[in-house]
Amino acid sequence: MPRAWTEKDERQYEHVKSAQKSRGKSTDRAEEVAARTVNKQRRQEKRTKSSTSKGTGNPNGPLEQRTRQELYNRAQQLNISGRSRMRKKELVSAIRNH
Repeated sequence: MPRAWTEKDERQYEHVKSAQKSRGKSTDRAEEVAARTVNKQRRQEKRTKSSTSKGTGNPNGPLEQRTRQELYNRAQQLNISGRSRMRKKELVSAIRNH
């Protein structure tokens, strides 16, 4: 666990991790979900340097439900050129056509 986490963050991490494991998730997946949950909470409370996620959104949901930043991050992973000038609809289209 990162040093920036408080005792409360560590308790939340352990709680979420044990809940995920009781639902049948693997240890690695449970740890990932728990860490993401704690970090999301820290971002929302403005306790991190960056208030935005570096994630790419829910892979099971439609692209239109993702934020522009999440679409941009996905376009970056796919190495789509011109992505910085694209609007949300353009990013959706570029990702679909990739």
